[in-house]
Amino acid sequence: MSDPILDDVQALLDKEFGDKRILDQILRAAQNNEVISNFERNYVRKLAEKHLGKKPPMEKKPDEVPKEIIPDVVPTTPRPQTIQTWSEPPKISKSNSKNNKLMLGIGVAALAVIIIAAVSLTETTDISPTTTIDPTASISKSFSIKTDLPSYNKGDIISITGSSKASITQVNLSITNSENKIVWSEQVNVKSNGQFSTLTFAGGPSWGSSGTFTVIAESNAEQAKSTFTIE
Repeated sequence: MSDPILDDVQALLDKEFGDKRILDQILRAAQNNEVISNFERNYVRKLAEKHLGKKPPMEKKPDEVPKEIIPDVVPTTPRPQTIQTWSEPPKISKSNSKNNKLMLGIGVAALAVIIIAAVSLTETTDISPTTTIDPTASISKSFSIKTDLPSYNKGDIISITGSSKASITQVNLSITNSENKIVWSEQVNVKSNGQFSTLTFAGGPSWGSSGTFTVIAESNAEQAKSTFTIE
């Protein structure tokens, strides 16, 4: 079954609306049943609403909950009978008590294992901030990241692509400014052929002034970097 975004992308290309380079990239991904990011889908949806007359999806209103009707006269049920009705606790068999204790013990043991594994993983994947890395090259030759252009103006669309030869399904992307502060981040899926990509806008309130920015891709112990400038 083809992705419904395919028809909208083809119509936008035919009528020459939007960025042809980005729409071609999305078209290829839709034709090959590859992963299309939410950013790319929102980009196509907004163009289709503006130029193709597509209507935005209607939000479903939550079902109205009928108001509880409170009678004017409160039933005068004798208090001793009401208390007696709920005062008798349910009977718990000895076997159920033993099962509950057993399940509680298993749960505590499982929680301990999860905490130990999380601590070990944190120690294993910790990367010292003092490590010096070439901003234009990756740590591992099997991991790479780059942008489509070396320089952008504020408001331009940045196309980020990369590849990994390792057996991973997701990669964490981020962009830092000249002060090494993170100004953008996203987690993207890795395709079956090891490729991954996404789009973002250049500049923003948290990006600061113009200058050199670094896009970083991370997964497990691997990391790759590439730089670009914003004028």
